[in-house]
Amino acid sequence: MDSETANFRILMFPWLAHGHIFPYLELSRRLLIRKNFHIYLCSTPINSTSINTFIHNNNLSESIEVVELHLQPSHELPPHYHTTKNLPSHLAFTLIKAFQTAESSFSDIITTLKPDLVIFDAFQPWAARLASSQGIPAVNFTPLGAATSSYTYHHCLLRHPDGDFPFQELCLADDRLKEGLDGFFQFLYDNVFEEDEDVLLVNYRLSTDIALFKTSRALEGKYIDYFSAVVNRKLLCVGPLVADVKKDDEEEEKFPLGEEISVEDALPKGFLERVNERGIVVPGWAPQARILAHRNTASFVSHCGWSSLNESIYFGVPVIGMPVKLNMFIDCRMLVEAGACVEVERDENGVYKGEEIAKAIRKVVVESSGEGLRQRAQELSEKMKMEEGQELDEVAESLWQLCLKNKD
Repeated sequence: MDSETANFRILMFPWLAHGHIFPYLELSRRLLIRKNFHIYLCSTPINSTSINTFIHNNNLSESIEVVELHLQPSHELPPHYHTTKNLPSHLAFTLIKAFQTAESSFSDIITTLKPDLVIFDAFQPWAARLASSQGIPAVNFTPLGAATSSYTYHHCLLRHPDGDFPFQELCLADDRLKEGLDGFFQFLYDNVFEEDEDVLLVNYRLSTDIALFKTSRALEGKYIDYFSAVVNRKLLCVGPLVADVKKDDEEEEKFPLGEEISVEDALPKGFLERVNERGIVVPGWAPQARILAHRNTASFVSHCGWSSLNESIYFGVPVIGMPVKLNMFIDCRMLVEAGACVEVERDENGVYKGEEIAKAIRKVVVESSGEGLRQRAQELSEKMKMEEGQELDEVAESLWQLCLKNKD
């Protein structure tokens, strides 16, 4: 086949979270700039509107097509809950279990489309098996960091004591967090992966030659090298995949839907009045990337979601970390080690107190120590921006060669 005139088709299959779907879309957009690919993005109907908005806003209607995936019907999980957006928190594991019922739907999709390559996410190893059964290469892309993957491999799979881990800065001191991590992976063993499979390794073993990480060597080089040796695959960085802030911002994923309360009820009495002349409280969705890109943004108090951390450092903004979930604690500590974050200390019950939050803010924004943090964040930003084009070029070429090799 003539490699110059080929048009290869990639079937993208992310997990049903917007924090996964939009990195897949942004990666697709950047691949299309570099190579003559045609992209199919597979997700449930409830996600179609936001996906199509991205496609329309980026003038990609001729290059990206949405393919609907169908889960088996359930009274417990109606179709409008076939996404993590606005999903009640108690249904999070239910959605992962229900996602496994989409295997037959995906089988029909892959048989009909006959793509040249499948790129698949964390909770569907069967996608790679289905691709392999039809002679189609599959590449794993889970939009997580290498630091988190390294620590969870050591702690959850090897079950080695933290003292043996080469990156002590990532270790979780709180036993409750470790128990939560263990519980989550036990759930995956019971409901997603086959009995004799290693949860943390199987997707990489099913991945053809390479695997993709939403990170950059500037930020996570040593963790990438460590985990690459663990999984025996070449790990390619796709960069932070920060959307162009000049375009209309897409709505990002919110926390799972719980009890709805007003801003006034959520904040201390009189708070809005006290900050009225000094700050802005946004009750709904805010254009986070645009705010971080503004020259007057001195720091970012963040829950330490992976996309948020990448955006903050990409724009050279140091982070005040208030992680709330398991991987967020690991990623926060990775960034502390990198010199661009201060983690807010919690009390003995794991609760954040106002005085500790104020202490961290002063350290980053007011005190002289903040200058070093801002300088380090700026250094990382410059390295990330300098490397991202080259990293994406390598990803695009590697995926192209996999398609070409499969056609020969």
